[in-house]
Amino acid sequence: MATPHINGNIGDFAKTVLMPGDPKRAAYIANNFLQNVKLISEVRGILAFTGEYKGKKVSVMASGMGNASIGIYSYELFNFFGVENIIRVGTCGVINKDYNVGDISVAVNSVSRSNYLNMFNGDTYQLPASEKLVKLAEKTAKDLNAVAHFGNTYSTDTFYGDVYQTEVMQKYDCFGVEMETAALYKNAINANKNAIAILTVSDNITTKVEMSSADRERSLNQMITFALEMAE
Repeated sequence: MATPHINGNIGDFAKTVLMPGDPKRAAYIANNFLQNVKLISEVRGILAFTGEYKGKKVSVMASGMGNASIGIYSYELFNFFGVENIIRVGTCGVINKDYNVGDISVAVNSVSRSNYLNMFNGDTYQLPASEKLVKLAEKTAKDLNAVAHFGNTYSTDTFYGDVYQTEVMQKYDCFGVEMETAALYKNAINANKNAIAILTVSDNITTKVEMSSADRERSLNQMITFALEMAE
């Protein structure tokens, strides 16, 4: 049965959904990494596909930008379409000088002051990724011999002008900052489902190094493969 934001049906989505922010990136993943691909939904330009990766049924759906947007789509996937696992695939900026642009970083916890979370009462939250998926990410890193960092991220509602960013990141030892993971983790916890964010470092705020367009494509492909290998 369709929801206000997804025009699919029960059974259209796999148990595991990869969730990039950009609809074009969702299409890129579907067209370049999956076989037997079917377009499931395109409401408001947010694309969702289901296909196969190494014989496993996998879905990919864009989230849009920000906690409020991913909050809507992840809520509906978990609660109305039988999705068990959502793996966010995206980018983050880091402050740790030991992190290199292009490195894979896993958000073990998401720290946030997001207004999305305030709807559930509270102020600053530290929300964990699913332990099951963290362990699976650790195993995948070993299996792929991939450089992967594990730690806390700060999930902000504002790309510009977050006056709390430095204070909160230092207090909670956050390696980087992004804009979607907190709402995803909150929805997973509330629905008793599983979520994790696998992120590529796009820029280092401390060293001022930014990812080139060529590096961006290569590094994002590594992240996508990493996430697909985790799909159950």
